[in-house]
Amino acid sequence: MSKHLLILGGGTAGTMMANHLQKRLPKVDWRISVVDRSDKHLYQPGFLFLPFGIYEEKTIIRQTVDFLPKNVEFVQAEVDKIEPETHSVALQDGRKLAYDLLIVATGCHTAPEETPGMLGPKWRDNIHDFYTLDGARALREKLAAWPGGRLVIHINEMPIKCPVAPLEFSFLSDTFFRKKGMRDKVNLTYVTPLSGAFTKPKASKKLSHLLGDKGIELVTDFTAEKIDQERNLLVCYDGREVPYDLLVTTPTNMGDAAIQRSALGDDLNFMPTHKHTLQSLQHPDVFVIGDATNLLASKAGSVAHFESETLADNIMRYLKGEPLKEEFDGHSNCFIESGNGKALLIDFSYEHEPHEGPFPFSFGPMRLLEESRINHWGKHAFRWVYWNILLKAWPLPGISRNKKAPINP
Repeated sequence: MSKHLLILGGGTAGTMMANHLQKRLPKVDWRISVVDRSDKHLYQPGFLFLPFGIYEEKTIIRQTVDFLPKNVEFVQAEVDKIEPETHSVALQDGRKLAYDLLIVATGCHTAPEETPGMLGPKWRDNIHDFYTLDGARALREKLAAWPGGRLVIHINEMPIKCPVAPLEFSFLSDTFFRKKGMRDKVNLTYVTPLSGAFTKPKASKKLSHLLGDKGIELVTDFTAEKIDQERNLLVCYDGREVPYDLLVTTPTNMGDAAIQRSALGDDLNFMPTHKHTLQSLQHPDVFVIGDATNLLASKAGSVAHFESETLADNIMRYLKGEPLKEEFDGHSNCFIESGNGKALLIDFSYEHEPHEGPFPFSFGPMRLLEESRINHWGKHAFRWVYWNILLKAWPLPGISRNKKAPINP
């Protein structure tokens, strides 16, 4: 009887793992199933561009099954609970799926209900988000007709998916309103719980300068206690208040509710995971990847890509009874849209700061921590790379888990 590899989540990380392991597990011995509540696969980095009319929805929505190997079973269902003691997963429709090996790739989602006053009569009126498809759609309609005023871009708390996206939204807003000839009618403010513009000091300094150059006010160390909808105020725990006419917030991000129901997560429903092997710290036959982990790595597609390469190797090692490779080092790289047809590119890990230098090869053609048009083109070209290479777990030339960007001497 064949053994069963069960993958919870058909997003970026889950899809990559299905493709990696379909190539490596003996088909006569193993069958693979992917469970997800949705039959649609969303290119989430595209949400950033929808509010500005840069992308159309049809370019960021595909069918989940189109990116899974033909012999991988897709189960469209809501996960109720993971039951490690019986090596099974209960679905909300009453079915139970037994597994011999489990990969949790359930991602994370926004939880506006976690902040008093965020939801309410003005949600999707003058309080918006762009981290969901519905939110990005509603914000597109709002920006198209908005007459101007105080626009506040806000991060509620860390960690969040794609931690640079709110910064990018700020930069793109500056460009958007300049092109509309109304930048003088808009006051832009960026509010963050961090002590700077970004988590890494070197990049934070560069990005803070960019905010200043574009006339975007930076408010740091601001943790919102509540949103006062009646007075249109963000209220910090220390008593500070930031007024807004239009608030674009990034709500608290949390892991899947099934993790909470399974009592397998931390306070935000992220699963405790070995930071180098990606094995669950609680159950050896359970592995965790992508946004579902509690790792201090960024919750981003590039991180899931690097994780997937290590995890594929470690699963094969686990099945052979071999020691797991303590290899994943928090490696991440991402483009940062800076407006006016330019972007930056950063590359970093748990231990290493973003730095200057060529990328992805010693000759470039892109440059790290520098604004350029080629980085901007790279950002938009990545959408094609995502659909055609990344999800299929094909190697990316010059970019791998073990190859860091060269550092200038």
